Amino acid sequence: MPTKKPAHEQNYTAEERIIAEHIIGLEKSALDKWFNDDTSGYEKLWPKRSFTYFDAVVTQRIDDHATIARFLETIEGKLFAGTYDFVSPRVQIGQDMAVLTFQVFAKTTLIDLEYNCVEVYQKEADVQWRVIHSTWSFIRPMDKKFGNEKSIV
Repeated sequence: MPTKKPAHEQNYTAEERIIAEHIIGLEKSALDKWFNDDTSGYEKLWPKRSFTYFDAVVTQRIDDHATIARFLETIEGKLFAGTYDFVSPRVQIGQDMAVLTFQVFAKTTLIDLEYNCVEVYQKEADVQWRVIHSTWSFIRPMDKKFGNEKSIV
C-alpha cells in the first residue's frame, strides 16, 4: 500500500515535485560528504557571488563565501559520523527560489549534532540551484549540556 504524502507534497505540481526532489538530493549529497570529513559538497553549493550563514558555533553572521571557506578549512578532516538522520525535509517553492527545512541528527567526532536547518536555495544564472542563505540552529538549546564539544579551531 503506498504511503500517503504529507499535505504540502500533495499540492506540488509535477515541476515542483521534481525541484523538491532535486534540492533534497543536493542537500543529502552535501551531507554525505560532510559526515565523511569532506566539506566540498557544501562549499560547492554555497555561491561565491552572494551568501550568508548562521550557525550555533559562529558568533556573527558570515556574509561571504571567502569567510565560510576559511571556516570550512578549520573543520576539514575533523568531522566524521558513521551515520546521520535527515528528518522531515520540506521544500517550499517560489519563482527561482526554494526554502528547504529539515532536522539532522548525528554523533560526530566533534559534537553530538542535533540541528534545525534552513537552507534558502536560488536558481542561479547558470540554472544551478545554490544555497544563498544557510542557518543551522540547535534543537532546544536549553536542553543542551555544553562543554563536551571538541575544539574546532
